[in-house]
Amino acid sequence: MNYKYIITGTCAFIISSTVSAQEITLRMAHFAAETHPGHEAALQFAENVSQRTNNEISVELYPANELGSPPEQLEQTVLGVVDMNLPTQGGLDKYVKAFGTVMTPFAFDSYEEAHRVLDGPFYDWVAPQLESQGLVLLSNWEYGFRHITNNERPIETPEDVKGLKLRTPPELQIVAALEALGASTAQISFPELPNALNQGVVDGQENPISVIYHYNLNDFQDHLALTRHVYNSMVHVINKNTWDSLTQEQQTIIKEESLAASAMMREAVMAQEEEEIAALKERGMQVTEPDLSLFVELMGPARARVAEHVGQDNMETFLNFLD
Repeated sequence: MNYKYIITGTCAFIISSTVSAQEITLRMAHFAAETHPGHEAALQFAENVSQRTNNEISVELYPANELGSPPEQLEQTVLGVVDMNLPTQGGLDKYVKAFGTVMTPFAFDSYEEAHRVLDGPFYDWVAPQLESQGLVLLSNWEYGFRHITNNERPIETPEDVKGLKLRTPPELQIVAALEALGASTAQISFPELPNALNQGVVDGQENPISVIYHYNLNDFQDHLALTRHVYNSMVHVINKNTWDSLTQEQQTIIKEESLAASAMMREAVMAQEEEEIAALKERGMQVTEPDLSLFVELMGPARARVAEHVGQDNMETFLNFLD
């Protein structure tokens, strides 16, 4: 059989000149831009799975919310309409509350600590719970620490956040962190964010550096504060029925290539952040690095809201994983 890997428009996939009775096509959706390391990791995953299975498995990629919003994509994956997805913990906590603990404000001091916890005790804790909801956890990828941008003023202290109206995704953890700092929040879908910023519906927003950079949010925002208020990552999941339909050898290949894509994305995100911050400065953004200890001191109410949301027992289990 003669296969080749191609990209057409926003959909990357593998095609063949002949059709095998054993051929399997897996549909994989995610929300990252095509220039984002998340999509680059997905491309690597798709290509390597095809090669290692001798083209018995092809992976169709649907990036940048092509198949709907992140919650819609995840629901499609649970239902088996889409085979694989890359939600964040904030999406998965709708199905397993324990995932929501990861986004506790200022939980992690570094990428290294986050990776150690997520790949170790956290994985062992949540993976069985997720299977009961129809999903298999393959690996934790990356997204990053989240930071605040706005058009009103530079942020040097928590006082500078007070009074700002900031767009957030619907995750309670992010809302709670910003409201504890005195901001008001508005939940606006990401595709509508540039227009909301341009029209002054909100003063600012928060996202990882890679999102701010790759979606050119500097076109609408003057100030970037490196607040690191919440960490989250893309999480590679597969529909359990799809997973169970694969041979053990195919499962091993998919799991190994998911882990390889995770390592690639993590390295890329961490390596590129300093370059992207420098590029944002060159584009005209004013970047501040506030003393985060002052922000942490105000997180009591936010962490209490998160504990209520995820369950106190879940929160205590998660905190025991931290250094």
